[in-house]
Amino acid sequence: MFISFEGGEGAGKSTLIQKIYQHLIREGKPVLLTRAPGGTMTGDLIRHLLLHQDENEISYRTELFLFLADRSQHVQEVILPALEKEKIILCDRFNDSTVAYQGGARGFEPQWVRKLCHFATQDLEPDVTLYLDIDPIEGLKRVKRSKDRIEKESTVFHQKIRETYLSIAEKEPKRFHVLDGSQNPDDVFQHALRLLAPYW
Repeated sequence: MFISFEGGEGAGKSTLIQKIYQHLIREGKPVLLTRAPGGTMTGDLIRHLLLHQDENEISYRTELFLFLADRSQHVQEVILPALEKEKIILCDRFNDSTVAYQGGARGFEPQWVRKLCHFATQDLEPDVTLYLDIDPIEGLKRVKRSKDRIEKESTVFHQKIRETYLSIAEKEPKRFHVLDGSQNPDDVFQHALRLLAPYW
């Protein structure tokens, strides 16, 4: 199965995905941990361009298409082969991120962005998505390292991301589950395990 993890900056997404990954390893499950952007050689190069380029001259359209290029390569090279091997895939971000960041926050129409994502990913969607919700101001306070190009955006930008994620949750409640990212990481982990239990 294919599980994606979503959330704003500092929501605890990476912590949760690591906890679930280690849990599945202990259970002897065939599991693959990957991330977007990244996960392939091409994707890692794109990730550097998107997040760590000092020059802030990447246009919004270029940014969108770079994310889509990463997604296309990621699905073809990593995710589809893993699904064929019947692995459990844990993916740190997927299409919902692009809809929220480049759609909701950058101002492109979210449904149009969703269509582009479907084209890039051969219509692949996660079986289940766990979204860690947190107030953007609180989340950004948690980011202790140097902030990347996206994290440096305004509070309004990050609030639009959150609003778009919550809109997705309303539209797709069977797939898209909201967890309280402000809670203790162990409590979030236990909540996630309860949500995922029917799928193992």
